[in-house]
Amino acid sequence: MQNDLVLTPLAVTCTTGTCPTVYTTNRSSVIVQGYTVTAAAAAVDVPEGEQLVEIPLELLADAVRAQQKV
Repeated sequence: MQNDLVLTPLAVTCTTGTCPTVYTTNRSSVIVQGYTVTAAAAAVDVPEGEQLVEIPLELLADAVRAQQKV
């Protein structure tokens, strides 16, 4: 089975290893890699199939700036 999802790093918090990252996709969407936060810890309802993910605010700002350059 071929994976049709292609990720391109848009903004990242480090230069080595794995760390919070914002990716663009070939589906005109964004995928965020970050730290999982439980629904209980955030005191919100999260539907099945979704997750809460925490990323540094500066990473999101960097992603916006990078997307504006495209």
